[in-house]
Amino acid sequence: MIQVYGIKNCDSVKKALSFFKKHNLDYTLQDFKTETVGCEKVSSWLNFVTLKQLFNTRSTTYRNLKLKEKNLSDEEKKMYLCQENLLIKRPVIEVNGTVIVGYNENNFKGVFL
Repeated sequence: MIQVYGIKNCDSVKKALSFFKKHNLDYTLQDFKTETVGCEKVSSWLNFVTLKQLFNTRSTTYRNLKLKEKNLSDEEKKMYLCQENLLIKRPVIEVNGTVIVGYNENNFKGVFL
């Protein structure tokens, strides 16, 4: 089963879900707005991807919190990811014991088809 994390109205999440539907792949979506993830989940993702891949510096939340001005350490970035799930780059996908961040059609074809 494919586990997708993100928010329903995110364009990248919509593209990923559309890909799964088009190819008849079963998935479950956990929406950050209704069911947050904690530090344990964020830490588990960081075993597969880098903090740079997971931390969304282009998000509205990043700008609203003025995080660029704070020059955060890696530990502080991780803390923010745990507290503000909307800082997590989307979608995050757990499949076959690994983690994929973001949507890239060619990568998806290689992994899922």
